Amino acid sequence: MSEESIRLVTIGRIFRRRWRLLAVLAVVGALVGYGTSVVFPPRYTTSASVLLPGQWEERELLTQVDIATSSTVVDRAAATLDWKGVSGAELQDQVAAAAADGNIIKISGTADTPKRAQQLSDQVAAQFVKFASRIAGGGTDSAAATEAEALRNQVEETNRRITDLADAADPGQTVEGVQARTELEKLSTSLEEAMTKLDEADPANNKAGMVVMGPAARPAGEAPPTRLQLVLAGAVLFFLLAVVGHLAAARMNRRLRTEPEITAALGAALLGTVEVPGEKRGAHRPRAGGARARLRRLLGTDTRWDLPAPQRSDDEAGRRLRYRRVCARLRDQLPAPRRLLAVVPDGDEAARRAAGQLAAEAKSDPRLRVVEVSVDRPIVPDRDTESGALVVLSAGNWTAEELAGIAEACADGGHEVLGIVLAAPVHARDTRSAGPPPDDATLALAVPGQATGGAV
Repeated sequence: MSEESIRLVTIGRIFRRRWRLLAVLAVVGALVGYGTSVVFPPRYTTSASVLLPGQWEERELLTQVDIATSSTVVDRAAATLDWKGVSGAELQDQVAAAAADGNIIKISGTADTPKRAQQLSDQVAAQFVKFASRIAGGGTDSAAATEAEALRNQVEETNRRITDLADAADPGQTVEGVQARTELEKLSTSLEEAMTKLDEADPANNKAGMVVMGPAARPAGEAPPTRLQLVLAGAVLFFLLAVVGHLAAARMNRRLRTEPEITAALGAALLGTVEVPGEKRGAHRPRAGGARARLRRLLGTDTRWDLPAPQRSDDEAGRRLRYRRVCARLRDQLPAPRRLLAVVPDGDEAARRAAGQLAAEAKSDPRLRVVEVSVDRPIVPDRDTESGALVVLSAGNWTAEELAGIAEACADGGHEVLGIVLAAPVHARDTRSAGPPPDDATLALAVPGQATGGAV
């Protein structure tokens, strides 16, 4: 198909001619979405925030995020919650953590009820703070903490001895005594400042003081995707897939639409285009009955959607004038009044009606014998008194291979294809007859042969 398949007018044509099918598929998609929401029950998510005081690098924050969702922390939270039939491995997929601005780690928990989601977030946050404080050296019985405490005791003892020396050194007011006490006080101050800096630089003091910033809020609504979202998503997905499927089918459609393509496939010249009124929904309509056919009619799939809408035609006199001109061109190609075989593809209702009208207008100059041939296995009657074949068909219904098969069947039957007539379905502006039909019109319309192409 040409670039028309991706134009908005094509999509609009799909909506107009397939709206019933699209609506049914959207409802089916909504039902599938609803069924999915039943299979997967609603989930609720909430989060607890943990503050990490001090200076933290980005990679250190990422490490804390990994610790918060580690199996050790989640297993401890699962043991504390003690939910029946729920293990730490199952909770692992329901816990998530992320680093936020301001050295804050948000720990999220997902569960099937709002209460459980809140309990899970709070418990994982609490276990994370305990575990992080322990591995950061926050325990009082660790070796590093013992050494730091011993160092502080030594500094305090040194300060006391310095104070004693300062009091004992020349209690008088001599210059040497004052200078000695001043130096000892400076030394004591320097030791205290060094010990303060040591405490500030200790990572155990800086990074072990994590705090949970309040309990997690109880979720008021379901976590996405909600049931409504699944229903809407299913409806939209099926609707879009239907539209894309129509566009893909139109892109892959190999039916010939233009006059040059049809004439090239049949190897004959175009004698003209005639109008067939009354086919408002397209000429290619299956005639099958039964429940399947009724369903197709109900959904609107019994007619072609990709054919252009029928144009409004002239009055009946103008339409008959087109038929007469085609008959005149046929007479110009024949040396004397002859019989011709009008070949119509089986199932092409517009072409069948056009061939019957041509036979009525031509009367006996030339006399047309109408036969319908199957495009799957075309068989044309052998040549008898006919001087050639006239192929009557409508555009957009047949592929090049099918038309080539009809041309070969004509050649096998000894008929030369003298010309092609295209039948165009139209909306009639005036359905009143411009005059009584010829007396032999009924006979001409009754001439068509069997669908298999047998003799009549």
